[in-house]
Amino acid sequence: MNKTYDTDVLIVGAGPTGTTLAADLLRRDISVRIVDKAPHSFQGSRAKGIQPRTQEIFEDLGILNEIQNQSTLYPLMGIHLGPLTLPFKMQKKKKITSDVPYPNTLLIPQFRTDQILHTLIESHGCNIEYSTEVTDYNQDQEGISVTLATGEVVYCQYLVGADGGASKVRKLSNFQFVGETHEEDRMILIDGTIDNLSRKRWHVWPKVQGKQVAACPLPHSDQFQVMIRVQPNDEIDLDHQVLTQQLKSLIGKTIYDITWTSVFRPNVRLSEKYRNKRVFIAGDAAHVHTPAGAQGLNTGVQDAYNLGWKIGQVIHGTADDSLLNTYEAERQPIAARVLNKSNELYSEIENNSVTGLKRGDEERQLSISYYGGPLASKETPQTDTLKSGDRAPDAKFKTSGENKRLFELFKGTHFTLLSYGKHAITTSKAYDISEQILKHYEINNVENSSQGIADYSKNIIKNYGLTTDTIILIRPDGYIGSIITEHFEENLATALKQFGIISK
Repeated sequence: MNKTYDTDVLIVGAGPTGTTLAADLLRRDISVRIVDKAPHSFQGSRAKGIQPRTQEIFEDLGILNEIQNQSTLYPLMGIHLGPLTLPFKMQKKKKITSDVPYPNTLLIPQFRTDQILHTLIESHGCNIEYSTEVTDYNQDQEGISVTLATGEVVYCQYLVGADGGASKVRKLSNFQFVGETHEEDRMILIDGTIDNLSRKRWHVWPKVQGKQVAACPLPHSDQFQVMIRVQPNDEIDLDHQVLTQQLKSLIGKTIYDITWTSVFRPNVRLSEKYRNKRVFIAGDAAHVHTPAGAQGLNTGVQDAYNLGWKIGQVIHGTADDSLLNTYEAERQPIAARVLNKSNELYSEIENNSVTGLKRGDEERQLSISYYGGPLASKETPQTDTLKSGDRAPDAKFKTSGENKRLFELFKGTHFTLLSYGKHAITTSKAYDISEQILKHYEINNVENSSQGIADYSKNIIKNYGLTTDTIILIRPDGYIGSIITEHFEENLATALKQFGIISK
């Protein structure tokens, strides 16, 4: 690290987006400070759904087991219509397959996700600085000076605003936050305990006294997350006793031991820009959604996962600054599509349509692709199942009699090269690159092969659609960087240079 910098990256905001980015940078030996204007960590259940793609990211970061231990699958819904309770499945339970190891959405209150991520970055020696707000910044060609409310000026290489929908970093950058806020559409959120209410269901009262009420059981606790959608002219009082009386009046149940309350107004906004030279925004600072579909937290985590390896490549000097332009180019269109889907679901819920309660493959975020973007040209070859920019699927294989998965090989900060076929393997082996940067695996279908991966069950070949000599370069964030099926020497050199793996 250049000694003139106080830290390499200053992150503003200690929610899931900011702490995921911090975790990814820290494991790349990049120095990080993370500040948050709040006096302490978030205490509520707010964003409680962890989608399959985010679970894959958490596996890479080494925290998925803990997430799984503190979560459950989403329960069956119970829709209360007068004396009747109708069972309803929000989403079909998916079977584990060789390419999708975590097919189902997990339910876990946000404060637990935050705690797990906070513990992870603390294990790297990074402690969150609470009650610390950014007030200004100034940047030049060499770095950026960030002024904190404490009076301290932090000189760093990059500033990342992951500080929520009211982002100070976005405002200081003068990025337009395009969209709308539905001020008249409000929802009260409450975390508390309710007796004599089944914890096996997510309860929904679609219409009681002109309001919508829901109560979702939070795993490994006695608590529910209660949502009361109120009328435009209703006055809101978050006094615990008032809320207890209100819920009793609506559903005949008493809530007590309230630990968190909030008023939610649907924001539907997308920042016009994600970057201003050395400044970036991510998560809710860049895009805000309705709560439908459990997309906000997950989209923010994936912003961080996309940005982290790119900052790493540039700081370590293996890629030039232009790589950082691809962050906005790749992530902004994804956020726009997520906004549209979230709006669609929320509108259906607003109209009391059960369609808005259903969740499908799109919400799982496994089909997200950067195909056609700046790092995945539409002119590049494809396999029978994959295009450049697609998510790299998992696959099972055996080595030395032991069951293995490709995701185990991908885990870490490196790029991965898979080569299939004699010409592809010969070309790939010609490069002597540190395994910290690039790991190379040969794919063959010879049982008990002493070299490479013995894919004799053809699981990798099937999932990756391999039919001819092929080289596949996989980015550190688990997306296909390049597919090469011809002119191997020339095209592999071009791909390695594009991602800063070898010098141009």
